[in-house]
Amino acid sequence: MHDHNSPQHASVTHSHEHDGHTHVHTHADGTTHSHSHATASSPEEALALLTYMLNHNRHHAEELHDLAHCFDEVSGDLVHEAVDKLEESNALLEQALSLLKNQ
Repeated sequence: MHDHNSPQHASVTHSHEHDGHTHVHTHADGTTHSHSHATASSPEEALALLTYMLNHNRHHAEELHDLAHCFDEVSGDLVHEAVDKLEESNALLEQALSLLKNQ
């Protein structure tokens, strides 16, 4: 599960509970969201989870792109570069999904 209660998330602190595989992230504005690490019990569930994670990554890339415009040129350029790398990773995930769906 992943909820965003604020359109901007700056200055993130992380709390990780690895036994339960839940990660809670608290943002400077007090909003939180958590990540649950589920394991797939079937190939269909794994495909659904990979699809969800790709869409989740795309959402984060969009948020980071918007945040980049809040920073000075050097920092903003670095964030944009990171977004480019996220998009490259997402393209690889998309290729994997395409192969898996056609099997």
